[in-house]
Amino acid sequence: MMIAIITACFLLLSASLIIFSGNYWYRQKAELLTENARNVAESASDLLSSGYISMFGEGDSIAALGSSLSLISTSIEADVFLCDAAGNVIMCRDFLVDGSAVFDACNYHDSLTITPDVLRSALVESYSTVSNLNGQFDEAQFIVGEPVYVAGNPVALVLAVAPVTDAIVNFVFPISQLLFFSMFMVMLFAVLAVYLASNTITKPIKQMADVTKKYAEGDFTPRINLQRNRNDEIAQLAASFNAMASSLAKLESSRRSFVANVSHELKTPMTTIGGFIDGILDETIPPQQQDHYLKIVSQEIKRLSRIVVSMLNLSKIEAGQLDLNFTDVDLSAMVLNTFIMLEKKISDAKIEVRGLDLLGKHLVRADADLLGQVVYNLVDNAVKFTPDGGYIGINIIEKEECTETQILNSGVGISPDEIDRIFERFYKVDKSRSAHSKSTGLGLHIVKSILELHGGKIYAESKEGIYTEFVFTLPKVNDGLQ
Repeated sequence: MMIAIITACFLLLSASLIIFSGNYWYRQKAELLTENARNVAESASDLLSSGYISMFGEGDSIAALGSSLSLISTSIEADVFLCDAAGNVIMCRDFLVDGSAVFDACNYHDSLTITPDVLRSALVESYSTVSNLNGQFDEAQFIVGEPVYVAGNPVALVLAVAPVTDAIVNFVFPISQLLFFSMFMVMLFAVLAVYLASNTITKPIKQMADVTKKYAEGDFTPRINLQRNRNDEIAQLAASFNAMASSLAKLESSRRSFVANVSHELKTPMTTIGGFIDGILDETIPPQQQDHYLKIVSQEIKRLSRIVVSMLNLSKIEAGQLDLNFTDVDLSAMVLNTFIMLEKKISDAKIEVRGLDLLGKHLVRADADLLGQVVYNLVDNAVKFTPDGGYIGINIIEKEECTETQILNSGVGISPDEIDRIFERFYKVDKSRSAHSKSTGLGLHIVKSILELHGGKIYAESKEGIYTEFVFTLPKVNDGLQ
């Protein structure tokens, strides 16, 4: 396509140059004929006006005028001749024969008839046209006419005639040869340059197309490799392409992990529920133990419900379909109620809770249900990952622009390599911190998403083997969302 465009541009340039050259030659030829015809007409007018010659006189002046016609005709490659007012040729370049004036020796001009329209126009003022004089010439001719005045009256006419086709071809042909030769050389260079340039562009694009097919098949390992010193748009595209591939690979890994986790989490309680219900129905489980197993079934059903709700909430948040109902919420009361709901777990693990007795009233502007989910997830995580006999610390601080909540628990902590990823969707710590946790890796991502909807933020700090602390902020009632 690039070569075709370059070729079209060269052809257009060539055609334009040839046309402009032809027009230029045409104007120059017309000016040359007009100028010489006018000079002859002025000379004839001076000689006739002075009485040196008559229209059909003889003498040196007549011979000089005939010699001038012959010289001018030869030098400008045209036929210059003199006609009377009736259109009869009275003097031409063949007027002189062996140095003597001959009036009727030119058979060619004697047979030439000047058309009335040329006579009428040329006897009045300067005249020029391109014509074959009604077929008297085999091809079109430049015809230029200049009147000869005597005492203010036109008495004769000087005509200059030159062929058009041969003359313009002889002028344009050398230019065309030079032009097409130059164009051919430039085209060779352009084709080579276009090939090299297009190859540097199309090669990585072809590579991207091949790699994209691999991505479509689920293989995200291939990458685009370019020259290290390349720093153009293609290099930027390749870098973006590789970054996209890394993100897709990461997302695919998270998706597979998520599917595996969810499948396991759904399968385990469903198997438990099905087994216990079948045991009750076929009386494998005795009546006195049925209440105990029904409680287990109830807990597993609630667990399934939490998983489904988490997935639905995440879907609504990402689709922007989660409507928030902002009210003034007492954050301290919400934290206290959450610890009360988890009191049995805390008591069974003999966990010490620090800071609850120091909490005052702290109002924030939030959706109470969603904020309750945030607090419950964070406190529940702290309880899960606090070893028996450990402690949980809670603190709420009023700052200038926000209310900050700190939830700290003792325990194994989180490694520095993983702490920056714990809020990612589907991410689940696979070390001892999560060894006893039944998690799909959605809880902290949902917490982060809910807080961002409220204009807040969350981050975590941890020291392995000592503690983990989650800190989240919310706008105050004054500065909160309305």
